[in-house]
Formats: sequence, structure tokens, C-alpha cells
Amino acid sequence: MTSPEDTPRDDIAPAALAPDEASLPFWRAKPMSAMSATEWESLCDGCGRCCLVKLEDEDTGQVAYTDVACRLLDADTCRCSDYERRSEIVSDCVRLTPEGVAELNWLPPTCAYRLVGEGKELPFWHPLVSGDAGSVAAAGITVSGKVAGSENEFGLFELVDHIVAWPVRWPRGAKGGVKAGTKGAPGTTRRRRPKADEQKA
Repeated sequence: MTSPEDTPRDDIAPAALAPDEASLPFWRAKPMSAMSATEWESLCDGCGRCCLVKLEDEDTGQVAYTDVACRLLDADTCRCSDYERRSEIVSDCVRLTPEGVAELNWLPPTCAYRLVGEGKELPFWHPLVSGDAGSVAAAGITVSGKVAGSENEFGLFELVDHIVAWPVRWPRGAKGGVKAGTKGAPGTTRRRRPKADEQKA
């Protein structure tokens, strides 16, 4: 037999159960599915990594990044040149959704959508933490200065010669959550599926 003290109370306000929840940033207080469109968009740090052309081995599912950009990516600003119509212009542009984040194994390890989906904290250079959009480039996260060119400039076999590892790595000194003293748009991706014999040996 349970006492009244042991019985769950439905009439207790959630704030009373978790007084600190109101002070948490939205990406920690809410599941991604409950975020507003503005909150969801603000998770994108604008690095441009997910807009690099990727090659996937159809037999193994292994994905390799290249240093070749989607034709809509402005490699200097690391922004999509036609964000609103990107899916109409680029047929295989992948729109990130709360449901899809967990299934996309090719998201960069620095990606806020991936980090939040895995229950990790945003790094100190993310604009939502630093309050400065320039901190992303300062930490060496953006693709600016690292892009070989647009996909329009390369054939499929040439893309193989542009496979690089840096998009799936953390730059030196950039890893880590919120640093002491710091204050506390949807990503788009491209995928290419060449046949296995088109992959680099």
C-alpha cells in the first residue's frame, strides 16, 4: 500500500519539479521535435561542411567527403545562394529533420544537429554559445578557403581525386563544450552514389 507521499501528483506544475529547466538553453530544454522553426534554423552554425559533395559506396554504405562544393554553396560566405529553393534546384539536396538526424551517419562530428541529437553540449565556438557568428570561422570549422571548386567544374571520376578527411575531423583546439566565461539556418547536404568500382581503391 502506498502513502499519499508516494503517489505521483499530476497537479504539480512541471516548473516545480524542475526549477532549473527554465534557465536551460532551448537545445537542452527541448527535444528537437519540439523546437520552433527559428530555433531549429539557429542550430546550423553555417560551416558549409554538409554542403560538400559526398561519395557513397553502394556496397558498404561508407561515405567519403570531397572538397568540392554543391553548386549553390557560396564558398566565401559558406551559405546557400538560394536556400529557399534549394530542393527544387538541387534534386538530391537533403533537408535535415528531427527524425532524420539520427539516421544520417555522414553528418560532420562538429554539426550541432548531430551533437544535440546525441545529447552532447554545443562547442564554445557555436554562435548560440559565443554570441558571435565569426567564432565558427575563427575556430577553423568553416569550409572557407578549403574548397577546390563547384561540382559544376568536375566530372564524377574527378571527384574521386578530391576525397578529403578534414570535414569529418575536429580542428585542433576546437573540440569541447561551453567554456567558462562564455555566454550561453536547416543544414542541407549533398550525396552522390557512384558505383563501387568508381571509388578510390
